[in-house]
Amino acid sequence: MIKQEEVYHIGRIGKAHGVKGEVSFMFDDDVFDRVDADYLILEVDGILVPFFMEEYRFRTDSTALVKFEDIDTQERARELTNCEVFFPRALADDDEEAINLTFLVGFDIIDAKTGTRVGTIAGIDDSTANILFEMENGMLIPANDDLITHIDKDNKTITTALPEGILDL
Repeated sequence: MIKQEEVYHIGRIGKAHGVKGEVSFMFDDDVFDRVDADYLILEVDGILVPFFMEEYRFRTDSTALVKFEDIDTQERARELTNCEVFFPRALADDDEEAINLTFLVGFDIIDAKTGTRVGTIAGIDDSTANILFEMENGMLIPANDDLITHIDKDNKTITTALPEGILDL
């Protein structure tokens, strides 16, 4: 069984496309293309299920048409509409420059000055130019590359040089 902590969110399935089982896939992270993945994980009725891709082609920078194995009709493709799409953390590329921010949800923030744990990232606020980590305790931490000193994917931690006084807010 696939566990939620083993995957991270990369998009959502849209409408069926055509009559041969293709679906539109709106994605935030093209990791499935960068690492040449064979499958994506869809959340179907609350369960994470792997779906193997026969083929895909990009329509835009954030949309692809995907044909999954054993999804051969428009009716079967419609069943996948609005399913959330995830990708296995273990298959994600090791290039820190290519890490998508959604990959970091669930990581702990460590204060570089004190070495103490600040909290766990619950979400990403990218609604403005200044992207923020939304912490489980409600705190907002800047997700600025200049402040992040180290990302440890194995221990799921991000060491950050926090701005003076941010923990007092």
